[in-house]
Amino acid sequence: EKYLKSLKCSCIVAGIIEVPPVACLPNCLVDRYALKAFRYHTGGTILAAKLALERTWAINLGGGFHHCSKDRGGGFCVYADITLALEFLFLQDVIHRAMIVDLDAHQGNGHERDFTGDSRVYIFDMFNYQIYPGDFKAKTGISRSVRLRIGATDGEYLRELEKNLTAALGEFPPDLMLYNAGTDCLANDPLGRLDISPEGIMKRDELVFSLARMNQVPIVMVTSGGYQRSNARLIADSILNLHTKKLITAPPSSFSS
Repeated sequence: EKYLKSLKCSCIVAGIIEVPPVACLPNCLVDRYALKAFRYHTGGTILAAKLALERTWAINLGGGFHHCSKDRGGGFCVYADITLALEFLFLQDVIHRAMIVDLDAHQGNGHERDFTGDSRVYIFDMFNYQIYPGDFKAKTGISRSVRLRIGATDGEYLRELEKNLTAALGEFPPDLMLYNAGTDCLANDPLGRLDISPEGIMKRDELVFSLARMNQVPIVMVTSGGYQRSNARLIADSILNLHTKKLITAPPSSFSS
């Protein structure tokens, strides 16, 4: 509650989204033209998580604000949509175990801070450890960590993902997988600083959905970071690929139907 109240200060919001001129705007305008959109994204993640349980998969074309925790924002992330979605489902008593698979190029320190020590949540985070945020306290919340160096390429990336996500699902069979599918790992991204090809990212998404299907785990995907003009087209192409491979055409009610 204290954090949400702090968003009534335009200076606070400007710091979180890293747009200094926002600090000079009346908060009513900041709320209408910036925060309202973040709230729609957050609601989309919560709804998608609920729908994934009903239909085996769902995708929110947004969300993935993984640097925001319950009590602080940062890294362009204002609301903790990942935490809120899982807490909503726990509160509804429709899941008891959840796995966060965070493949954005950056460490997901927001949800890691929120779920540190929570045995209901398993966090798999594969990230470039040489860039923001370098949150050592949050790293204690990671159940399985894969640390990548600047310039990591498709071969290493996909090999480590398949090996470690397969092992993670063996260690912790979840009721839901929340997949943070950031595309800032794409080659030439100014912030992610990895060297993954568009084909590599499409293969990544295909691999995650395939493993979820193989283990009969409902999956909800959020699109998170990505800072190039080509990201939107890549996300669309990857979703089309999932459809072509019949990974998002599961029966409407359950895996067993």
